[in-house]
Amino acid sequence: MVLAVTLPPQAAEGLTVGKEQREFDYFVLALQWPGSSCRNVSMCCPTNGCCHRAEFPAEFTIHGLWPQYQEKGWPSCCTNETFNGNEVSSLFEDLDRYWPSYRCGLVSSCDNRKGSFWAHQYEKHGTCGSPVILHQYDYFFTTLALFFNYNVTEALEDAEIVASDTKKYSIKDVFEAVRSAFNANPKLTCGKKGIIKELRLCFDKEFKLIDCDATKSCPKFVRLPEFHELPKSTMVKRAIPRMIDVEATSLFFVKQSVK
Repeated sequence: MVLAVTLPPQAAEGLTVGKEQREFDYFVLALQWPGSSCRNVSMCCPTNGCCHRAEFPAEFTIHGLWPQYQEKGWPSCCTNETFNGNEVSSLFEDLDRYWPSYRCGLVSSCDNRKGSFWAHQYEKHGTCGSPVILHQYDYFFTTLALFFNYNVTEALEDAEIVASDTKKYSIKDVFEAVRSAFNANPKLTCGKKGIIKELRLCFDKEFKLIDCDATKSCPKFVRLPEFHELPKSTMVKRAIPRMIDVEATSLFFVKQSVK
């Protein structure tokens, strides 16, 4: 699927940045690597992406689209709007595959609410996208559009950087692969032993790629571990696996065409 994004009029009623938070400066598209996200998960449940991704190829998935401040920090929970799944029901198939949660149970959101991973991302981050992103459907559709248009998994594969439990890759080669494909520097976040947890792309308010700030959490050589599906014996009805939550982290009219 290929999605084209064009800018709308910069105005809306009812969805404004909170009084104590100024308008954001740029966006971060944060992508998770399943082979890393599932390493610390020991419990399985129907909503956990670690339990049902064996049929999918090894690829980055979406963590979120996050409005950011240029100097430091980010706005959060900018309106009282709550997530309504009915507004994005037509996107559920793509969201389930490309924007899965790697946990079980509900996630904390704004005002001590509990909800789905998607609810957390929209209420905490998506509500701060004004005046560029104004509604729930725009937030999720635009994020999917960026994900499809900038396929980082494919960019790495073209440079022969693929999932492996034994290989290590120079971080310079990882950066060069992404920079060659998109002409912008990404940002990586790494865990123990140099495993890549996330790869992030940065965009200005017109969704043009820009350089992200410097990567500081990764060594000179990094790893992209393979994904291993959890055994069915770990399936439980309700469980909240131990995970590290990495947070930094329109109205856009989107035209969809078939690849």
